[in-house]
Amino acid sequence: MGSKSFTASYSHFKPDGVYNSLVVAKFINCLMHDGKKATAQRVFYGAMEIIGKRMKDAKPIEVFENALNNVKPNIETRSRRVGGQNYQVPMAVSRKRQQSLAIRWILEAVRSKGGKPMADRLAEEFMAASRREGAAIQTRENVHKMAEANRAFAHFAW
Repeated sequence: MGSKSFTASYSHFKPDGVYNSLVVAKFINCLMHDGKKATAQRVFYGAMEIIGKRMKDAKPIEVFENALNNVKPNIETRSRRVGGQNYQVPMAVSRKRQQSLAIRWILEAVRSKGGKPMADRLAEEFMAASRREGAAIQTRENVHKMAEANRAFAHFAW
């Protein structure tokens, strides 16, 4: 078996062309559907333009980064089987997983809405999340509430 010379890991990951940001490149890749990267880029940069028009005082990239940071969960529950019973055990979330979850939740929130072009929905979700509101933030709050409710099982986290 020959080893692969290229993997789509962070070592080969290239930042996007406009903001020169790895996070933006990752977000665009997650937004992409059926391998249509150009479409995903158009949607993302379209959303950035809309944010630029609606929020004159803030830079669109900062709104995006704020939104992502606000959605990142600090703690989540994981299923753990102890003595024939499953417990939801609260555990800290690694940095990489925080980012992945934040991106996933924002995209889920945007995709669940309808009636408007994707760029508009994305822009609205970013602006809402940067103000600590919106569907993605709601998901994060639910995850935190769940972890808080199951704090009694924290001693199973090893």
